[in-house]
Amino acid sequence: MPQETAVYTHGHHESVLRSHTWRTAANSAAYLLDALRPHMRVLDIGCGPGTITADLAALVPDGEVTALDRAPGILEQARATAEGRSLTNVRFAVGDVHALDFPDDTFCVTHAHQVLQHVGDPVQALREMRRVTRPGGIVAVRDADYAGMTWYPEVPGMDAWLDLYRRVARANGGEPDAGRRLHAWARQAGFAPEAITATAGTWCYRTPEERAWWSGLWADRTVSSGYAELAVDGGHTTPRELAEIAATWRAWGAEEDAWFAVLHGELRCRV
Repeated sequence: MPQETAVYTHGHHESVLRSHTWRTAANSAAYLLDALRPHMRVLDIGCGPGTITADLAALVPDGEVTALDRAPGILEQARATAEGRSLTNVRFAVGDVHALDFPDDTFCVTHAHQVLQHVGDPVQALREMRRVTRPGGIVAVRDADYAGMTWYPEVPGMDAWLDLYRRVARANGGEPDAGRRLHAWARQAGFAPEAITATAGTWCYRTPEERAWWSGLWADRTVSSGYAELAVDGGHTTPRELAEIAATWRAWGAEEDAWFAVLHGELRCRV
């Protein structure tokens, strides 16, 4: 089986986890929730700190959720999240979505949030997700589309941030505009067109608190995270340019009329 070749662009710096721990099943997997039943076995791929995982586990109290991530360290945080909510139906595994270490037809639902944009072969990842899902089950994926992000006002420098991020992500083997490609990847992975339900979802940041949070985490991520190191080490930018982009984020966040929307592609694929 192929193994992961892409580099995770964001890393697990505090500024990244500030975003990841905000995510819930309600704000990040609403397109899936009406399909869940109490008895289901669910695989949550790329679980990160486990906030979505914990919500899924609470929704399948008679079933089980397996939280999988490539990074053993972040699984410890996911474990702490589950324990903090007194959830006893979550198990944890280190693994690679390109070669899942589970038998065929193991899960009722196989879920991945913001994962396919970071992997080297998203079509192979979807094939593996399909393989481990039972007939009649669901493969559910949701990914952002960076080129589809939009904001107001047009603070100078924001376009430079987006261009740089997309270049760095692609140099790392990922596809930052994954959202618009999900349905095509699913067809290439062998899902019949009639088995695919494609939708779109958004995150929107507009209140003063939301703007401060979103702009602050991106400003910090731009200069302090694994992304910053990869951007400089890869020859895409300089520390000075990153500092300028971080200042741009803070300037945007201070605008009283600031508004930012993140577009996502979403798929529910019936196996």
